[in-house]
Amino acid sequence: MTTVSFHMEESRIVAFDVKGHSGYADQGSDIVCAAITSAVRMVECTLNDVLGLGATVKVCENTAKISFYLPGGLSASADNTCQALLTGLMVYLTELHEEYPDNITVLEV
Repeated sequence: MTTVSFHMEESRIVAFDVKGHSGYADQGSDIVCAAITSAVRMVECTLNDVLGLGATVKVCENTAKISFYLPGGLSASADNTCQALLTGLMVYLTELHEEYPDNITVLEV
């Protein structure tokens, strides 16, 4: 099971963690893990490589964990963009949970 925890400060998403393999199929053939990884990478690339916002991303392959943290001091415009992307990610992963409830769970913490 993959657990995605979105860390909230009031109504803002400030970070998220993705932990574990979904268990849908063998590693390397798992479409649920591939969908999660692809979505997370899209958000990270958009925020860091396209917008240059400097979000922190930590990947630990040994424990199958990805942690993502927004930087502090964002302008209102940059924060709005981040919140739109992160909320979109949360909605997408929640819909994935509805389709594969035994393989992914999404939490707000």
